[in-house]
Amino acid sequence: MNKINVTDSYNLWLKNAVDDTELIEELKGIDGAEDEIYERFYRELEFGTAGLRGIIGAGTNRMNIYVVRRTTQGLANFLNKKYGKASVAISYDSRIKADYFAAEAARVLAANGVKVYISRELEPTPVLSFLVRELGCQAGIMVTASHNPAKYNGYKCYGDDGCQMTDVHAGIVYDEIQKVDIFTDVKLVDFDEGISSGFIEWVDDSVYESYLNNVEAQSVNKNICKGAGLKVVYTPLNGAGNKLVRKILARIGVEDITVVPEQENPDGNFTTCPYPNPEIREALDLGLKLSERVNSDLLLATDPDSDRVGIAVRTDDGYKLLTGNETGILLINYILSGRNTLGTLPEKPVAVKTIVTSKLVEKICEKYGCELRNVLTGFKYIGEQILGLEQKGEESRYVFGFEESYGYLAGTYVRDKDAVVASMLICEMAAYYRKQGKSLYEVMNSLYEEYGYYINQTLSFEFDGASGMERMSNIMNSLRDDPPTEVSGFNVIAAADYKLSVAKDLKSGKEEKINLPKSNVLSYSLEGGGTVIIRPSGTEPKIKLYLTSVGKTRDEAVELCEKLGDEMKLKLGI
Repeated sequence: MNKINVTDSYNLWLKNAVDDTELIEELKGIDGAEDEIYERFYRELEFGTAGLRGIIGAGTNRMNIYVVRRTTQGLANFLNKKYGKASVAISYDSRIKADYFAAEAARVLAANGVKVYISRELEPTPVLSFLVRELGCQAGIMVTASHNPAKYNGYKCYGDDGCQMTDVHAGIVYDEIQKVDIFTDVKLVDFDEGISSGFIEWVDDSVYESYLNNVEAQSVNKNICKGAGLKVVYTPLNGAGNKLVRKILARIGVEDITVVPEQENPDGNFTTCPYPNPEIREALDLGLKLSERVNSDLLLATDPDSDRVGIAVRTDDGYKLLTGNETGILLINYILSGRNTLGTLPEKPVAVKTIVTSKLVEKICEKYGCELRNVLTGFKYIGEQILGLEQKGEESRYVFGFEESYGYLAGTYVRDKDAVVASMLICEMAAYYRKQGKSLYEVMNSLYEEYGYYINQTLSFEFDGASGMERMSNIMNSLRDDPPTEVSGFNVIAAADYKLSVAKDLKSGKEEKINLPKSNVLSYSLEGGGTVIIRPSGTEPKIKLYLTSVGKTRDEAVELCEKLGDEMKLKLGI
């Protein structure tokens, strides 16, 4: 969009964006500030399989009621064409204006003859996935920006299987959105009128009990927590997990739970943790301090929409944070070993992980005869694997799926990562090993001793604004034009380009087709078992670098991983 079009768009919004006084004030406040106007209007927030995500504010490149309305009108047009008669579940988390955006989406759908089931209060993202399936909806909308800073909000779309929309359907919805004029083509009904007409209906509380029943059914060693003396500190990071996480832990017998008071209640400003991300130590600082005071066994931290969970465990040297990979490794080992012992492991079990998740999982799955499937980054691809099993009548084969970014799912009752079930299984696992006199940290070390020290590190580099988008593109193009042949003294023995769908063995020169959806990901396998993977984030203005090193000791593997990171940063000019 050139500057003349940007100016025209700005003036159009000044004239028409009258339903939100905050937006009008913002627009008037940037009058004459070309750079500020350009940042808000140089592009439209892109709708894809992750839906929308952006900074809250005025303009086509921001999250606001007009962008939400237009997107929802496009979704309504898609649903009415595909189904004729459709229903949609809507929920939201603690984000600024999340309830407002959810209500606006409901108004648009109801005006288009689409039935809406909307949550009365904030709920975790996995609950939205459950609602879609439980209520027989054709789509779902979750208003959330997950773990982004407070200035962001977002809009996730789900299909009738309860999974985030596939690439195909997201593409069709995007085409429908493009046909909608943001101010003249959107249908609206008053919210109360929608309630009166029956097109908008509040979700009944009984559904949440059904959800919890399904979560509890994923227990491996039932009643293990009762009498185990497990002491837990929990923080919902001012998000949506507080009620349901505490309810499920109470159900399974975790009696000693202390909640971080400053982070207990919903607050989209996230004043105690600017980055409410359980991957970041800063977000867990208050929880760690409280854990020290009460001497807890375990710290649990769920992100604002409660689909991801991070943990810290007590050791003789203080509290240690476990990575997303380590928690996932512990969980899959606990589930496979526990169910194998109890005789509840299905025939031909299936686990699923993303391509950037630890390769150590392969060894654990091999030990228990579990098929391991690798998919692209994004939990929707794990959900697609569950759907494929379900369509064959084999959904009971699925035992666990996870991604290194702290997302886990046991069971098939939802099709997204679920911090509620993960929190339950983590506590159950901690209680199980506690009764054996072991901490989770000690169990993790024993797995390293058995299989080798696989150390994983994820490095993120932020690139804001229009110039940042261009730089990210240039970095990926440069790497494609001049790929590394070695990193930190380790030769690259295989390379994969998931955008071109080609994997190449550099020793033999043999090429193979990658049978996964195309994605802007580059992967390099190194001698000695290490890997380097790079991709732009699908939801944030970031490039992510995923590093794996393998060593005979933890110190050796950590040192190798740090060297890989330092050299890749130099190669990329970051």
